[in-house]
Amino acid sequence: MLEISSANKPLDTHQKALAVNLDNRRYGTFAEIGAGQEVVRWFFRVGAAAGTIAKSMSAYDMQVSDAIYGRAARYVCRERLQAMLDQEHKLNLERLTDMRGETSTFFAFADTVAARGYKGGAECHGWMGIKFQAHPRDEDSQVIIHVRMLDNETALQQEALGIVGVNLVYGAFHYHHEPEMLVDSLLDGLSTSRIEIDMIEFSGIAFRRVDNRLMSLKLVELGLSGAAMFAANGTVLQPSEFLYKKPLLVERGSFRPVCNVNVDMLQCAHEKFSQLPEVKGKEVAQIMEITMRNLKAEGEIDRRDFLARADIMAACGMTVLISDYFEYYRLAAYLARYTKEKIAITMGAGSMRELFDDKYYTQLDGGILESFGRLFKNDLKIYCYPLLDRDTGELMTCENLEIKPELKKLYGYLLERGGINNLDNYDPDCLGIFSRDVLRKIGECDLSWESMVPAPVAKVIKDRKFFDYTCDDDPSCATR
Repeated sequence: MLEISSANKPLDTHQKALAVNLDNRRYGTFAEIGAGQEVVRWFFRVGAAAGTIAKSMSAYDMQVSDAIYGRAARYVCRERLQAMLDQEHKLNLERLTDMRGETSTFFAFADTVAARGYKGGAECHGWMGIKFQAHPRDEDSQVIIHVRMLDNETALQQEALGIVGVNLVYGAFHYHHEPEMLVDSLLDGLSTSRIEIDMIEFSGIAFRRVDNRLMSLKLVELGLSGAAMFAANGTVLQPSEFLYKKPLLVERGSFRPVCNVNVDMLQCAHEKFSQLPEVKGKEVAQIMEITMRNLKAEGEIDRRDFLARADIMAACGMTVLISDYFEYYRLAAYLARYTKEKIAITMGAGSMRELFDDKYYTQLDGGILESFGRLFKNDLKIYCYPLLDRDTGELMTCENLEIKPELKKLYGYLLERGGINNLDNYDPDCLGIFSRDVLRKIGECDLSWESMVPAPVAKVIKDRKFFDYTCDDDPSCATR
């Protein structure tokens, strides 16, 4: 079986497609809606396709697609992809199991894609997936991805789509036991300037031990996407579907752990934001965001620490965004890609002060002015939570923030026009809480930390012994 080239380099697309065709265990269907038969074309082109392809089909007409797979809210959506995978895999099992079920592993590959059209303008993206048996008569396994095609020409988008599809098929068959290698291989023969993969989900028997949150993190870590999202229950979210037409409120932090002050900051900002005329009466999507720079603060990413933070945010019922957008203007641009509704970011006064440090904008020709032009381009709102100086007892707010003399007029302008807003509805009991103190108290087995975090967070930390919690094992803690 063809697996690696003589030079020990990754196989190219031709070699991968041929390796699949020459593996007489694999047999299944390719079903593709929109953008042509770009993936299956590779398997026909390289030869020996008769041993792999039970059926190939394409549906361009919406009514035909509905007749085959049932109606869906949209034609390029996860719901439609899942219907395609389920239907085609079910048909293969029904039609072929008796004849070759002892020796074959059946699969169904599907994609539903909107490439650049004749008139242009629409987002070029698609859903792609494979449902398969890892071994004959095995239970099903599945991998689903969402891709954005970034080439400017339709032919190039179709070419890129074909390549990533072959990578997915090959990866499912050869790397299902090492899913991180599968993720690594998805852009073989491509670059992040051509394809972005902003969502991946593993499910089924072969991936029963896979944590999809780690796979989401991997996408961002490898640069396959600038950001990834997952819900409080750990379900992976596709950003354009979750954020679509929603007002957004984002809090950036380390959340190590989530403290009462983090929750209060978000609640105070939500109270103000939801009263804006453009937001009132609408459901605001509240998001806690962690940057890759934060996760890499100690060097390499500690995956156990990442999952601890994710579980703690989940205990608060929060949607989590992992992003590689350290600069706030890049985060704002990413969010604006998916919604035309209002966007707000809440931060502490200390972070606000850093926002006006021009050392972060030297890579921009226009410096800090250009960055703020981008940040507030769509009338974005920033809500500033006060910071308590524990030495002096003074509160730092957006109204008394010390700004460099040369930036005071810019700051005053943003404050006056409502780009920057003060949060005066805070809970005074939260102002003295800092996550570093909570971590220290956990390490010292000082039980007072429990009053500094939400009750569900305290329970998760104790139950799962996050952040080196050992108080349950220390008899002296009970008498403190």
